[in-house]
Amino acid sequence: MNVIGQSLKRKEDRALVVGRGRYLDDFALADMLHLGVVRSTHAHARLGKVIVDEALALPGVVAAFTAVDLPELEEAIPGYGQLKSFRDYEQPVLVRSKVRYVGEPIAALVADTAYHLADALARVTVEYEDLPVATSTASALPSGPRIHEAWPDNVAGISQRSVGEPESAMRTADVIVHERVHHARSAGIPIESRGVLAYEDPLTGVLVVVTSSQKLYLVRGAIAHVLGLPAERIRIVAPDVGGGFGAKGQTYAEEILVPAVARRLKRPVKWVETRQEHFVATCHDREQTHEVQVGFRRDGTILAVDGKFKADFGAYTIQDDAATLNTVVHLCSPYRVAHYRNVAENVVTNKTPSAAYRGAGRPEAAFVMERLLDIAARRLGLDPAEIRRRNLIRAEQMPYRPGLSYKDGVDIVYDPGDFLVAFDRTLELIGYQDHRVRQASQPDGPRRLGVGVACYHQGTALGPYEGANVRVDPSWQVYVFVGFSSQGQGQATTFAQIAAQELGVPFDDVSIVGADTDVLPYGFGAFASRLAANAGPAVARAAREVRRRTALVAASMLECAPEDILPANGRLHVVGLPERSVALAEVAKVAAKGKVLAHTGEPGLNSCAYFHPKTVTWAFGAQAATVEVDVETCAVRLLRYVAVHDSGRAINPMIVEGQLHGGVAQGIGAALMEELVYDGGGQLMTGSLMDYAVPRADDLPEITTALIDHPSVINELGVKGVGESGAIAPGPAIANAIEDALAEFGITIRELPVTPGRIFEMLARARNEPR
Repeated sequence: MNVIGQSLKRKEDRALVVGRGRYLDDFALADMLHLGVVRSTHAHARLGKVIVDEALALPGVVAAFTAVDLPELEEAIPGYGQLKSFRDYEQPVLVRSKVRYVGEPIAALVADTAYHLADALARVTVEYEDLPVATSTASALPSGPRIHEAWPDNVAGISQRSVGEPESAMRTADVIVHERVHHARSAGIPIESRGVLAYEDPLTGVLVVVTSSQKLYLVRGAIAHVLGLPAERIRIVAPDVGGGFGAKGQTYAEEILVPAVARRLKRPVKWVETRQEHFVATCHDREQTHEVQVGFRRDGTILAVDGKFKADFGAYTIQDDAATLNTVVHLCSPYRVAHYRNVAENVVTNKTPSAAYRGAGRPEAAFVMERLLDIAARRLGLDPAEIRRRNLIRAEQMPYRPGLSYKDGVDIVYDPGDFLVAFDRTLELIGYQDHRVRQASQPDGPRRLGVGVACYHQGTALGPYEGANVRVDPSWQVYVFVGFSSQGQGQATTFAQIAAQELGVPFDDVSIVGADTDVLPYGFGAFASRLAANAGPAVARAAREVRRRTALVAASMLECAPEDILPANGRLHVVGLPERSVALAEVAKVAAKGKVLAHTGEPGLNSCAYFHPKTVTWAFGAQAATVEVDVETCAVRLLRYVAVHDSGRAINPMIVEGQLHGGVAQGIGAALMEELVYDGGGQLMTGSLMDYAVPRADDLPEITTALIDHPSVINELGVKGVGESGAIAPGPAIANAIEDALAEFGITIRELPVTPGRIFEMLARARNEPR
């Protein structure tokens, strides 16, 4: 049976729906202690005394630690950037002298229960000497308060790409659209917040760290670096992870602090992040302000794009320019643009650090470009769909080379695809022309109908590699060992489908084992929409080799040539002679105990393989929204949403469409409500779910998805990434729809989210300004 391409039910769901899921806070060990973090309440200050005496006197409090008490934490948290291009900085596990944002760790308390711990944290006193605060790129530049004293200013580095001659081309344009566009700062808000449990294994002495993380090997390397331990003496395990979205994709101070304290106290120690802590202690993303101009011919053809923008990184540039380079190379990627330049200033401020959140620079790029296309269409008298059709890259132009290099340093060459087919499918599913007819005939009243479209082109499946080890147990079960954790992507199903097809065994006979650095020596993790496209080929290659080894052993048992062995339903039989067969379990036993495979160098039905992609795969998508805007209350109601995505070869279409649904839901939040707001003193004003709005079920419309299949040429499975794709285009699609609904008022949307308050302000200005 061909199981690849089938929407098989997810293996991992049964345990979760019957309540047998195991998340970090479900784990409790004998003699376990609870750790809490004392965090800075000031955005920028010299640190004075940390007074813990009153806290230590409370019942159940075991210990208190500042940076002075833990000299083993003297090393800074190692940076993540693979291609180091920013200025050097040191991010301490615990602050010694200067705090740079509200929420930065200062000290740790340890108690016997979570309740005693909460009481103790409230009794700690910290002395501060306030320093001037920079809470935006505008206040940080050009001569704002210095965040890092060793730097000459607050610019961590410059990210840029260019092709052609944008200045010369712009001079020939018939129409130039020049806009300033802003995308608000957002938070990941997974259902499960972060957490860490650490202890030393009494039998082996290995330091075991259980953490709700997307990147186990990154965490292991950071702990090894700071604590001065061999990586092989550290085991990182991720249990069920209740969402990540990039927010759990870096090494945090607590992932080093908790193991250090556990080693010091010789007892298991657990820390679980509160929701309020999550807002100030877990990385944010998305805050960018763009100044961009696009030159057009009168027929709507793009001649040149010239832009610059500032990205607010918060206090530390944890992932270097991974997100901002994404913005630069993706800004006009679905369109034919011969002349392009974009320059990003990456700025540090006194806010929680920024790092990747689902999309990582691409939603910002799509918002800028797709907004300017709609603005240009209105000025040129074109329909917004038509201006896109005139500029989208054509199928006959593939493989298209935009003249830029990706952030991995490789020159960009787009994967095969037909953007126009996918775009037209989107228009068809949203009922674009019918909606225009309804608009024209809508009755007078407060409610206005609008339709918006947006396209994106996403570099997915970033390297450098991912691996898998496939093994057939003598009990007949097939195990696939992988080096990453899952946050809901359906990996236990997808990779089981790949292995089952390659081995010719039943899907139910394959188990995926991962989320543990002990099961595979090397790995990277879940980020950049990469696992199916990178780990998938590794699973296929390892399974293929196991199949070859299986044929060798089965042939010796059935007295035939290995090439005459055919696997089917967990048995091996001779081609044309199904009665001459042997069970896979028997073959596995012989392979493990006999000499048949001696000439291969190792016994057993086992193989480990790694896949190193040459560069990323490129996946196109288009999305559309219909809205109803009440011009009296300024409320927006989403009527319908469509997402069409070219995922290449979909291993499990149901899972791919589920990823699109989840991404769209998060993108709707960014479009209409999600925004982290700071006051002038660096205090977060939206630090709880009472203040920071996320979409509820009744905020979501009917979401229609469709998949397009143009296989990638980067990997043998033909897979393109999808994990982040759904979240890229909702911002511009919904903003375009709202502006379309309010076209009679002549408003221009330049900022996300588009809240009722902002609509009210735009309408008020429009009514008071001459048209």
